[in-house]
Amino acid sequence: MFSSFMTNAWLSGTIVAILAGVVGFFVVLRAASFAAHAIPNGAFAGAAGANLVGLNPLFGLISFAIVAALSIGATSRRSRSDVATALSLVLMLALGAAFLTLSTEYEPAINALLFGEILGVSSSQLLPVLLLAVLCVVAILALYRPLVFTSVAPDLAAAKGVNATFVEISFLLVLALATALTVPIVGALLTFSLMIGPPAAARLLSKHPARALTLSITLALATVWASIACSFEFNLPIGFFVGTFGAVLYLCARVSHARRAVRSVA
Repeated sequence: MFSSFMTNAWLSGTIVAILAGVVGFFVVLRAASFAAHAIPNGAFAGAAGANLVGLNPLFGLISFAIVAALSIGATSRRSRSDVATALSLVLMLALGAAFLTLSTEYEPAINALLFGEILGVSSSQLLPVLLLAVLCVVAILALYRPLVFTSVAPDLAAAKGVNATFVEISFLLVLALATALTVPIVGALLTFSLMIGPPAAARLLSKHPARALTLSITLALATVWASIACSFEFNLPIGFFVGTFGAVLYLCARVSHARRAVRSVA
């Protein structure tokens, strides 16, 4: 489990967990879970398209994730955000289906992109993942105050002159990069689990934004590390364990929150 060939798995998993904990906290805080589900599917379609034309799948992941984020952000200003997200999701899934149908060499990699293949991460993938992850975290830190402000008190933020549209588009772009980096590690279908389960649990366990953010990162790290160990031991996709552990964390946090509420009333 801790042999040399597992080094890349532990390093990439740690990077992805920190990134998911940071970005996922604001996904939960801003009630952007649907977007966090739609964008990875768009990224998956991009990987299929990039492979079809002979490009690096990471390029396709990032390109389509950004296009999906911008589409959601632009359309949301003219219609309901859930409708805009759903339309983007449907379009990306349609494109992904078309790309996969046209491709004759992509089938062996489908399972890895859908469910994750952390044990197959190469050393050449680590540096771009690390650099883009640092970029995302720095962007979130730069946007921290307006993100919290527009999430918790949007009307007051608007009255204070905060540009909510700029904050929303910026956050969606960060979310796009984060999901594009997370897909090759835990898979498109379960990137959503890592960005929602641990952050949602942290949000229930702490009402203070800074403490909840720190707890979100901690829980995401625990989830990924436990998932790597279980994936190695049981030879199952890491995405299965990420989804399971994320759901268990949230259920435990929900029970703890309910008990505290009962005690406070009593």
